[in-house]
Amino acid sequence: MSSIAQDADPSLAPSASESPPADAAPSEGATKRPSRRPDPMIGAHPAGRRSPKELLAASKAFQEESRARSWFHVLESFGVFFALLAVQALAPWWWLRLPAAIVNGLVVVRLFILYHDYMHLAILRNSPLAKAIFYSFGVYVLTPPTVWRATHNYHHANTAKIVGSHVGSYLMVTTDMWKTMSPSERRMYKFLRHPVNIALAYFTVFGIGMNLSPFLRNPKKHFDGAIAIVVHVTMVVLVTWFFGWEMTLFTVTVPFLVAMAAGAYLFYAQHDFPEMNVQNREGWEFTRAALESSSYMELSPLMHWFTGNIGYHHVHHLNSGIPFYRLPEAMAGIPELQQPLGKTSLSPRDIARCFSVKLWDPATGKTVGYPEGT
Repeated sequence: MSSIAQDADPSLAPSASESPPADAAPSEGATKRPSRRPDPMIGAHPAGRRSPKELLAASKAFQEESRARSWFHVLESFGVFFALLAVQALAPWWWLRLPAAIVNGLVVVRLFILYHDYMHLAILRNSPLAKAIFYSFGVYVLTPPTVWRATHNYHHANTAKIVGSHVGSYLMVTTDMWKTMSPSERRMYKFLRHPVNIALAYFTVFGIGMNLSPFLRNPKKHFDGAIAIVVHVTMVVLVTWFFGWEMTLFTVTVPFLVAMAAGAYLFYAQHDFPEMNVQNREGWEFTRAALESSSYMELSPLMHWFTGNIGYHHVHHLNSGIPFYRLPEAMAGIPELQQPLGKTSLSPRDIARCFSVKLWDPATGKTVGYPEGT
């Protein structure tokens, strides 16, 4: 049973027709293979929607980055992070330190989106300074670059595919596959998709799934998973040793718990919502996966700031080369993006709706819950 950060299994690797379209920007570390250029025309698309090639061409208009704007957001976000960190560390009252720690956890989510965009080559491409900043940040937040690059690139190339979407994402199986699973496999599947796993993502999704497991599977390839764990444990030990457990609680534990639970849930809700469409491997098509299997999260301007506009996830999956600050502009400029199939939010009702998604029923073409008694 796979975790959210499972390495790509070569037997499940996408064919050329299943890879991200050539029009989209490559991700950090990606290599070009001209002899296997993907054909974004493969797969049917609904009537009234422009062809995949036309949609991808339309999205390219929003890929252009403003270098100054990107650096502004980097400096702005890290400035807020360090200002709050000072309050967390130095404020004399716990009732001031605790809110600062919680809010800074949300700022870490924003910083992660900047890191995420850098790894997609959407911002600050070829900047040695940006590379140093974001590679260090990736280790700090337990998302080491080699693991993130391998799993996240694969995720974009296999979103909502019945076989293959489990790498870098939350596993979803069909009703028929569920029938063949052993009791232990069912228990693990339920745990991976359970709110408790997301609430404890600091330890499960990130500590184990993004670091320990990838390193143990392939120490040479994912050496930075071990580095991230060593750095994090060392940080906790040193802060506790020199400044006490309260300092560790407010500067490490609380913000990391908040950031990683929030990040894990955002990722879950982006591809697990009742209206989503799951495609079979043979008929899978990139733009349909973006528009029909990636959600739009309706948030307040403040929460869009904290989450780096990642709620415009259907736009991001159409073209991962669009900088995060241009995603709203792209949605407004492309009619096909303006009525997303999956709309969600952070309301208790919408959160419950997303967690109600358990299995995919190919017979009805809908998501369903677990069969009674299983």
